[in-house]
Amino acid sequence: MIREDVLQLWPELAWIQDADLREKTTRCWERAFELSPLTPDDLNRIPFTLVVPNCPATFMEHKRCVVHIARRAAESMREFLGNSLQINLDTVISGAILADVGKLLEYENKDGRTVQSERGRMLRHTFTGVALAIECSLPHAVCHVIATHAAEGDLVQRSTEAYIVHHSDFMAYLPFTNLR
Repeated sequence: MIREDVLQLWPELAWIQDADLREKTTRCWERAFELSPLTPDDLNRIPFTLVVPNCPATFMEHKRCVVHIARRAAESMREFLGNSLQINLDTVISGAILADVGKLLEYENKDGRTVQSERGRMLRHTFTGVALAIECSLPHAVCHVIATHAAEGDLVQRSTEAYIVHHSDFMAYLPFTNLR
C-alpha cells in the first residue's frame, strides 16, 4: 500500500536510471511514511514550509518543482559544461527527491494545522533525512545532497550535485518569503 502511494506521489522516480538507487530512494520514502504521523494525502495539502505564514504552495508542489528544476539544470550543465564538469544525474534526481524526506519526521498535524513536531524542534529535516537515507543504504553522495541542501550545507564544501539541488530548492522557496 505505501509503495503504491510513494510511486503515485513520485513519478519522477522513473528518471533514476540505476535500478538499485531507484529502489533505495523509493524505500527511503516508504520508511519515512512508516515513521511519520503524516499520510501521503497530507503531502498534497500541507504547506511546504512553516517559515512562510499561510504558505500557499503544498509540500508536493514545491518538491516536484525542485526535482524538475534540478534535473533540467543538471542536463543544461552537462550539455554546456560536460567537458569540464562531471555531474551524476541520478545523484541529482535522487537527492532532490529525498531532500525534504525528513520533513515527514519534522512536521505533524495538530488541531487542523501543520506544525513542527517535538522531534522537529530538536532535529531539522536535513538530519532526519540523512538518518533515513543511511538506514536505507543510500550512497554517501545522495546523503551529502540531503545534508547540504539547506542552510546547514553552508558550513561544508558542497558537491556539484549538492549545489544544483540547493539552488533548485532555494529558487522554489525564496520567492515565497516575499509573501510574509
